[in-house]
Amino acid sequence: MALADSARGLPNGGGVSPAAGSGAAGSGAAAAAAAGGWSSFPEIVELNVGGQVYVTRRCTVVSVRDSLLWRMFSQQQPSELPRDSKGRFFLDRDGFLFRYILDYLRDLQLVLPEHFPERSRLQREAEYFQLPDLARRLAQARVAAAARPAALHRDGSLCADEPPPPALLGYLEAEPLEGGGGGGAAASAPSPTASRSPSGGPLLTPSQSLDGAAGRRSGYITIGYRGSYTIGREAQADAKFRRVARITVCGKTALAKEVFGETLNESRDPDRPPERYTARYYLKFNFLEQAFDRLSEAGFRMAACSSTGTCAFAPEQGGPADDKIWTSYTEYVFCRD
Repeated sequence: MALADSARGLPNGGGVSPAAGSGAAGSGAAAAAAAGGWSSFPEIVELNVGGQVYVTRRCTVVSVRDSLLWRMFSQQQPSELPRDSKGRFFLDRDGFLFRYILDYLRDLQLVLPEHFPERSRLQREAEYFQLPDLARRLAQARVAAAARPAALHRDGSLCADEPPPPALLGYLEAEPLEGGGGGGAAASAPSPTASRSPSGGPLLTPSQSLDGAAGRRSGYITIGYRGSYTIGREAQADAKFRRVARITVCGKTALAKEVFGETLNESRDPDRPPERYTARYYLKFNFLEQAFDRLSEAGFRMAACSSTGTCAFAPEQGGPADDKIWTSYTEYVFCRD
């Protein structure tokens, strides 16, 4: 039985004397655990949080008293907590955001990337784990971010987690609709608000910043996947298709998050700023049609596609002698004007 750090240096390890009887041992163990003494948990604990595995010390997860993790790993026994198939303690929460929860528990400091669009979701996680100080800091950061004007990137796009600036909102409101009412000079005369900014310079056109009044960015997203199928010697025999293992997403980070939202797995590139490009995202589902539906609902259309394939005899892959295994890689390019 390992001793937690908080128990070191205490008389008898902070626990119950070995000479105590079995009846007193049970009540003594509960009292010692409540007092932060020795614990039946190992010193190094493995956590499975929403499919993401974390390995840390027990003293880290119990560093904030009265939090959910503190109660789990100091007031309960290991047998009372849910585990996965490999014996790791399981938490059904966002595995990506838990890395910031764990960073906070290590030194009680809040350090986030410069472009971090998940503040509201992280605040929700902090509230779930009952970390009031962290939730308060995140709420203050959100208020401060909302008070700042939105920043325009070099390519003219807006930050994904910030509202459009008032000048750009004025431009969108003043932009006349095609086929709209109100003819005459009033309809044809350019609006001062639409052509000039408060500082006197010209405002960006919708193609440079936003996609008209809908407020959508233009750009490209590439969907890729690898597939394989087996064909036997009989040409008319049904092909045996394998499940698509993973659907990758390439493009600008802000566009990918706008289209796919929480179905986007960002674990391989978690801190990518919204205006940067990435080729390391993939989807949490394996149906191409579902990805196409999301792109269509977001206003994207397919612009191009390409595919390559290779063939190998099945015996080389451990299959029947007369079968051939075809492996292909396909990419679909979608664009929104």
